[in-house]
Amino acid sequence: MNKRILVADDEDVLRMLITDTLEDEGYLITEAEDGRAAWEILQIETLDLVILDYMMPGLTGIEVAEKITGDCNNRPPIIMLTAKTQESDMEMSKNAGIQYFMGKPFSPIELIQLVEEILT
Repeated sequence: MNKRILVADDEDVLRMLITDTLEDEGYLITEAEDGRAAWEILQIETLDLVILDYMMPGLTGIEVAEKITGDCNNRPPIIMLTAKTQESDMEMSKNAGIQYFMGKPFSPIELIQLVEEILT
């Protein structure tokens, strides 16, 4: 069975790169262009993993993660993919329930490795 991943990032080109990279590996991808759309998708779809950008309009990645953590029915693992890589940003991410943190710019190969580590 193919694993389902939500990719939420407000940068179209980056979202497309992540989607293409993961689809090439056989993952089923759902995209969200902002935090509000990501949260709406999480309400109706069962997902195996969520990849969030930190700074998005609507709801930030942190706010989406806090909502996921508060939802008892659907708690997929979360990767925070962001340019905000200061220690305080990582701490805030951990406090929001984010288990994995990857800084931008990132290597698509490293992203695939992390996704495979989480989902296998």
